[in-house]
Amino acid sequence: MSTAEGLRLPTTRGDWRLMGRTVRLVLTLPVYAAVAVIAAVVSLTLFVVSLNVPLVLDLVVGGSLPLASRLRVLGELYPFVGTSFNPAQGILLVVVAALTGIDIGLVTYHFREHGLDLQQGGAGVAGVVLGTLGAGCAACGSAVLLGLLSLLGVSTSLLFLPLDGLEFALLALAVLTLSIYWLAEGMRGGEINGCPVDI
Repeated sequence: MSTAEGLRLPTTRGDWRLMGRTVRLVLTLPVYAAVAVIAAVVSLTLFVVSLNVPLVLDLVVGGSLPLASRLRVLGELYPFVGTSFNPAQGILLVVVAALTGIDIGLVTYHFREHGLDLQQGGAGVAGVVLGTLGAGCAACGSAVLLGLLSLLGVSTSLLFLPLDGLEFALLALAVLTLSIYWLAEGMRGGEINGCPVDI
Protein backbone atom coordinates (compact mmCIF):
# COMPACT_ATOMS: atom_id res chain seq x y z
CA MET A 1 0.00 0.00 0.00
CA SER A 2 1.46 3.33 -0.99
CA THR A 3 1.38 6.43 1.17
CA ALA A 4 -1.26 7.99 -1.07
CA GLU A 5 -3.52 4.97 -0.58
CA GLY A 6 -2.90 4.95 3.19
CA LEU A 7 -3.92 8.59 3.58
CA ARG A 8 -7.16 8.67 1.61
CA LEU A 9 -9.18 11.82 2.14
CA PRO A 10 -12.94 12.31 1.70
CA THR A 11 -12.88 14.17 -1.60
CA THR A 12 -15.89 12.84 -3.48
CA ARG A 13 -19.60 12.96 -2.84
CA GLY A 14 -19.52 9.17 -2.49
CA ASP A 15 -17.00 9.45 0.36
CA TRP A 16 -19.29 11.83 2.25
CA ARG A 17 -22.29 9.59 1.56
CA LEU A 18 -20.34 6.61 2.89
CA MET A 19 -19.58 8.54 6.07
CA GLY A 20 -23.20 9.58 6.49
CA ARG A 21 -24.56 6.10 5.84
CA THR A 22 -22.07 4.45 8.20
CA VAL A 23 -22.80 6.93 10.98
CA ARG A 24 -26.55 6.54 10.47
CA LEU A 25 -26.36 2.73 10.49
CA VAL A 26 -24.18 2.59 13.61
CA LEU A 27 -26.24 5.16 15.50
CA THR A 28 -29.52 3.35 14.72
CA LEU A 29 -28.27 0.67 17.10
CA PRO A 30 -29.48 1.90 20.51
CA VAL A 31 -26.37 0.95 22.46
CA TYR A 32 -24.03 2.85 20.11
CA ALA A 33 -26.39 5.82 19.92
CA ALA A 34 -26.32 5.94 23.72
CA VAL A 35 -22.52 5.70 23.71
CA ALA A 36 -22.34 8.60 21.22
CA VAL A 37 -24.74 10.82 23.18
CA ILE A 38 -23.04 10.10 26.50
CA ALA A 39 -19.59 10.69 24.98
CA ALA A 40 -20.73 13.99 23.43
CA VAL A 41 -22.22 15.24 26.72
CA VAL A 42 -19.19 14.11 28.71
CA SER A 43 -16.77 15.71 26.26
CA LEU A 44 -18.71 19.00 26.26
CA THR A 45 -18.77 18.93 30.07
CA LEU A 46 -15.04 18.24 30.21
CA PHE A 47 -14.38 21.11 27.79
CA VAL A 48 -16.33 23.67 29.83
CA VAL A 49 -15.22 22.43 33.25
CA SER A 50 -11.55 22.32 32.24
CA LEU A 51 -11.72 26.01 31.37
CA ASN A 52 -13.18 26.91 34.75
CA VAL A 53 -11.54 24.53 37.22
CA PRO A 54 -11.12 27.06 40.09
CA LEU A 55 -14.73 28.21 39.77
CA VAL A 56 -16.06 24.65 39.67
CA LEU A 57 -13.93 23.57 42.64
CA ASP A 58 -14.74 26.65 44.75
CA LEU A 59 -18.45 27.07 44.03
CA VAL A 60 -19.83 23.83 42.63
CA VAL A 61 -17.82 21.15 44.45
CA GLY A 62 -16.66 22.81 47.67
CA GLY A 63 -18.94 25.80 48.06
CA SER A 64 -21.65 26.40 50.61
CA LEU A 65 -24.31 27.23 48.04
CA PRO A 66 -27.54 25.20 47.91
CA LEU A 67 -27.59 22.39 45.34
CA ALA A 68 -29.89 24.31 42.97
CA SER A 69 -27.49 27.26 42.92
CA ARG A 70 -24.51 24.97 42.32
CA LEU A 71 -26.26 23.37 39.36
CA ARG A 72 -27.20 26.80 38.01
CA VAL A 73 -23.53 27.93 38.21
CA LEU A 74 -22.46 24.74 36.42
CA GLY A 75 -25.15 25.16 33.76
CA GLU A 76 -24.07 28.76 33.08
CA LEU A 77 -20.68 27.44 31.94
CA TYR A 78 -22.18 25.72 28.87
CA PRO A 79 -22.38 27.38 25.45
CA PHE A 80 -25.69 29.11 24.66
CA VAL A 81 -26.74 28.89 28.34
CA GLY A 82 -24.24 31.25 29.89
CA THR A 83 -22.13 34.05 28.49
CA SER A 84 -18.73 32.33 28.57
CA PHE A 85 -18.62 31.76 24.82
CA ASN A 86 -19.48 33.90 21.84
CA PRO A 87 -21.78 32.27 19.23
CA ALA A 88 -18.92 31.09 16.98
CA GLN A 89 -17.08 29.49 19.90
CA GLY A 90 -20.30 27.92 21.16
CA ILE A 91 -21.20 26.44 17.78
CA LEU A 92 -17.70 25.06 17.25
CA LEU A 93 -17.57 23.60 20.76
CA VAL A 94 -20.94 21.87 20.37
CA VAL A 95 -20.04 20.55 16.89
CA VAL A 96 -16.68 19.23 18.12
CA ALA A 97 -18.42 17.58 21.09
CA ALA A 98 -21.01 16.00 18.76
CA LEU A 99 -18.31 14.75 16.37
CA THR A 100 -16.35 13.39 19.34
CA GLY A 101 -19.45 11.47 20.42
CA ILE A 102 -20.00 10.13 16.90
CA ASP A 103 -16.35 9.15 16.62
CA ILE A 104 -16.40 7.35 19.97
CA GLY A 105 -19.62 5.56 18.97
CA LEU A 106 -18.02 4.41 15.70
CA VAL A 107 -14.78 3.40 17.44
CA THR A 108 -16.75 1.41 20.02
CA TYR A 109 -18.77 -0.32 17.31
CA HIS A 110 -15.67 -1.07 15.24
CA PHE A 111 -13.73 -2.48 18.20
CA ARG A 112 -16.63 -4.59 19.54
CA GLU A 113 -18.08 -5.88 16.28
CA HIS A 114 -14.90 -6.37 14.28
CA GLY A 115 -12.56 -7.44 17.08
CA LEU A 116 -9.94 -4.79 16.35
CA ASP A 117 -7.07 -4.01 18.67
CA LEU A 118 -5.63 -0.57 19.45
CA GLN A 119 -3.04 -0.78 16.67
CA GLN A 120 -5.64 -1.48 13.97
CA GLY A 121 -8.14 1.08 15.24
CA GLY A 122 -5.57 3.73 16.04
CA ALA A 123 -6.98 6.35 13.65
CA GLY A 124 -10.24 6.54 15.56
CA VAL A 125 -8.53 6.75 18.93
CA ALA A 126 -6.10 9.39 17.61
CA GLY A 127 -9.01 11.38 16.20
CA VAL A 128 -10.80 11.41 19.54
CA VAL A 129 -7.66 12.43 21.44
CA LEU A 130 -6.62 15.15 18.99
CA GLY A 131 -10.19 16.38 18.63
CA THR A 132 -10.53 16.65 22.40
CA LEU A 133 -7.28 18.57 22.69
CA GLY A 134 -8.26 20.83 19.82
CA ALA A 135 -11.67 21.58 21.26
CA GLY A 136 -10.25 22.34 24.67
CA CYS A 137 -7.73 24.73 23.16
CA ALA A 138 -10.35 26.37 20.98
CA ALA A 139 -12.66 26.99 23.86
CA CYS A 140 -10.02 28.74 25.95
CA GLY A 141 -8.19 30.42 23.12
CA SER A 142 -4.52 29.66 22.72
CA ALA A 143 -3.50 30.16 26.36
CA VAL A 144 -3.34 26.47 27.31
CA LEU A 145 -1.56 25.47 24.13
CA LEU A 146 0.82 28.39 24.49
CA GLY A 147 1.87 27.14 27.92
CA LEU A 148 2.51 23.65 26.60
CA LEU A 149 4.30 24.80 23.46
CA SER A 150 6.47 27.27 25.38
CA LEU A 151 8.18 24.22 26.86
CA LEU A 152 9.25 23.42 23.30
CA GLY A 153 10.44 26.96 22.59
CA VAL A 154 7.43 28.24 20.67
CA SER A 155 7.04 31.99 21.10
CA THR A 156 4.10 34.01 22.35
CA SER A 157 3.13 34.79 18.77
CA LEU A 158 0.35 32.22 19.21
CA LEU A 159 -1.52 34.89 21.16
CA PHE A 160 -1.91 36.85 17.94
CA LEU A 161 -3.79 34.20 16.00
CA PRO A 162 -6.41 35.84 13.78
CA LEU A 163 -9.31 33.76 15.12
CA ASP A 164 -8.29 33.99 18.81
CA GLY A 165 -7.65 30.28 19.16
CA LEU A 166 -10.62 29.03 17.12
CA GLU A 167 -8.04 27.69 14.68
CA PHE A 168 -7.65 24.77 17.07
CA ALA A 169 -11.37 23.99 16.95
CA LEU A 170 -11.21 24.01 13.16
CA LEU A 171 -8.23 21.65 13.35
CA ALA A 172 -10.22 19.44 15.73
CA LEU A 173 -13.12 19.40 13.25
CA ALA A 174 -10.77 18.31 10.47
CA VAL A 175 -9.13 15.60 12.59
CA LEU A 176 -12.46 14.22 13.80
CA THR A 177 -13.94 14.28 10.29
CA LEU A 178 -10.94 12.38 8.94
CA SER A 179 -11.19 9.88 11.80
CA ILE A 180 -14.89 9.29 11.07
CA TYR A 181 -14.13 8.89 7.37
CA TRP A 182 -11.30 6.40 7.98
CA LEU A 183 -13.52 4.38 10.32
CA ALA A 184 -16.32 4.37 7.72
CA GLU A 185 -13.81 3.37 5.04
CA GLY A 186 -12.62 0.53 7.30
CA MET A 187 -16.19 -0.76 7.55
CA ARG A 188 -16.79 -0.57 3.78
CA GLY A 189 -17.99 -3.86 2.37
CA GLY A 190 -19.41 -5.06 5.68
CA GLU A 191 -22.87 -4.95 7.16
CA ILE A 192 -24.23 -2.95 10.07
CA ASN A 193 -27.52 -4.10 11.57
CA GLY A 194 -28.16 -6.22 8.46
CA CYS A 195 -27.61 -3.34 6.00
CA PRO A 196 -24.63 -3.12 3.66
CA VAL A 197 -22.22 -0.28 4.39
CA ASP A 198 -20.99 0.20 0.83
CA ILE A 199 -22.85 2.69 -1.34
